[in-house]
Amino acid sequence: MLKRYFQNISWVDVFLRVFQIAALIVITIGIYNTVTTGRYTSAQWATLVFAGLAQGSVYALIALGYTLVYGILLMINFAHGEVYMAGAFTGVFLAQYLSNIGFLDSNPFLGVTALILLAGTVSTLIAVLLERIAYRPLRGAPRLVPLITAIGASFALQYTFRGLYGAEFRAYPAVKALSGLVNVFGFNVPLVQLVVLAAAVVFMVALYLFVERTKMGKAMRAVSEDKDVARLMGIDIDKVIVTTFAIGGALAGVAGVFNGLFRPQGVYFFMGFFPGLKAFTAAVLGGIGNLPGAMIGGLLLGVFESLFPNLILEGLGIPSANQLRDAFAFTMLVLILIFRPQGIFGERLAEKKA
Repeated sequence: MLKRYFQNISWVDVFLRVFQIAALIVITIGIYNTVTTGRYTSAQWATLVFAGLAQGSVYALIALGYTLVYGILLMINFAHGEVYMAGAFTGVFLAQYLSNIGFLDSNPFLGVTALILLAGTVSTLIAVLLERIAYRPLRGAPRLVPLITAIGASFALQYTFRGLYGAEFRAYPAVKALSGLVNVFGFNVPLVQLVVLAAAVVFMVALYLFVERTKMGKAMRAVSEDKDVARLMGIDIDKVIVTTFAIGGALAGVAGVFNGLFRPQGVYFFMGFFPGLKAFTAAVLGGIGNLPGAMIGGLLLGVFESLFPNLILEGLGIPSANQLRDAFAFTMLVLILIFRPQGIFGERLAEKKA
């Protein structure tokens, strides 16, 4: 019996198990060394956590677009990062204009609402056009074909907006009403981080209630389960798919404005690439196709990216650990795929869907 047990174990299984154990040991050593040396105060740790939550809320909003499309079509829309870029890049011109005339400071709520409406509308239009032009004609094609098309659409959108808006960097103006610090549990936290986090949570909860409580949300869940049966029940599949892309695009546009308020610098035609990949990582972390998983995955990834380079890498003696946050985020993706490929809240897909 023991011999049969060892015969069923492959070298790949052994290698992955050894890698998992080694990774846990390295992480534990890094955390132990950082904590015991006391190089950071509790206030500094709190600053990193709140900054991570604010950034993670942006990732979560983008990740919802990935997970919605995957839940309906079982495809990864790698052009979704450029949908996010389109809204953020367009919104920066309105933000600068409103700031120049003083409206953004005199009426911050209306000003930010106008930015959200503009960015959300632009991103929604781009997402719907992507579905209609790039994806719908390939709906019955092998799954590799839409993936390649998504990558091509990503480059096309990048250089279209470079031609429209130019290649120079732009920045969102600071909103005076969102400046200053707020005391939270005895720690001073920038107000803009709390506002971005709270507003993003409101949008995420609204999406969850929409999917769970409305007729269109039920139709989306039905199409996700079985398109053929949903069609027989009278559900307009094309309408559901377009609505899915539109919602994902709108949330990406909102994320672009929130990112501009939280991190004003760095608005340009290539800005959607890394946030798009990180949002995809967040969706995988939570469980691709799972809405609450995408929300929690985005918040966790933001905290991991902000906190763990200092917590782990500095304890291992790696210099400039905070500059390795992008590498750390993508390393997280690799570790997720090794330790729990279905994500935190995801379930293993049936062979039919895998």
